[in-house]
Order: sequence, then structure tokens, then C-alpha cells
Amino acid sequence: MTNSERASYIRGLMDGMELDPNAKETKIFNAIVELLDDLSVSVEEMEDEYGELAEQVDEIDHDLGALEEDFYGLEDEEEGCGCGGGCHHHHHHDEDDDGMDMAYGVNCPNCGADIPLTDEVLDAEEIICPGCGEKLEFEFEDEDDEDFAEEDEEEPDGEE
Repeated sequence: MTNSERASYIRGLMDGMELDPNAKETKIFNAIVELLDDLSVSVEEMEDEYGELAEQVDEIDHDLGALEEDFYGLEDEEEGCGCGGGCHHHHHHDEDDDGMDMAYGVNCPNCGADIPLTDEVLDAEEIICPGCGEKLEFEFEDEDDEDFAEEDEEEPDGEE
């Protein structure tokens, strides 16, 4: 029995009691049953919309799976990426030493080893490749710092 059917059943029970329509208690019961009717309709509408949304998410998941298969060359989702952890592309299952998902990674230009860019590596601005021992240097420019430096170089307008 749906919530709407149960609310209708309660309304029928009230009608069968032949309550005085002018009594305060009857007005309260009617207000409660009207609220139950409204809530039942709202819940049914949300359930319908949830069902539609779930179908859309399933379609998106299916499409994403197809894209992953095309991009990573996967044949079967259960086989994983097939790289055994040594692949040259980073995807959702890569983790760093802390067990946290990696946000960025690089490949050593010398041996191709995957190197996660952790906060420690970024702060050091260099790392020794674990695969071949090559020293890799990272140089970062902050756009905000560049904008600030350009403003400092400009001469103020006015008298010389």
C-alpha cells in the first residue's frame, strides 16, 4: 500500500466516524490528513524524479566506462587497467604513500617511471627518479606573483 493509499484510508476512517464538522478536534484531524495527503504526493514525486536521476547517472556511468575503455584501451572493466601499477597514465586508483589519491604525477623523461607529485616533492622543487636515479627539477611560476612583479615595474604616471 502506497503512502497516498494509506492517507486515503485514514481519511475514510475519519469520514466513517461521522465526526462533528464544527468540532475543534475534527478540524485538527482534517488538517493532519490533508498534510498527509500533500506529503504523500511530494514523496511520490521525489521518488519518480529520483528514479529518473538514477537512470541518467547509470547512462553517464556507462558512457564514462566506454570512454575509459577507448582512452585506456581496456577490454573489460573488471580486468582493471592491466598495467600492474606501472602504466604511464594516472587514473582514479593511483595512490601515494599516504593512501591518498594522487592529484598529479609525472613520468621520468629518462626511464618513463611514474612519479607522484606530492606536496613534499613540490616543496623541494626537485626529486631523484626512483627508476633510474636521474635528478629531476621542477620550476613553478605563480601567476599572482608575476602580476604583482609587473605592477611593481610600472612607473607611476605623474611628474618626473
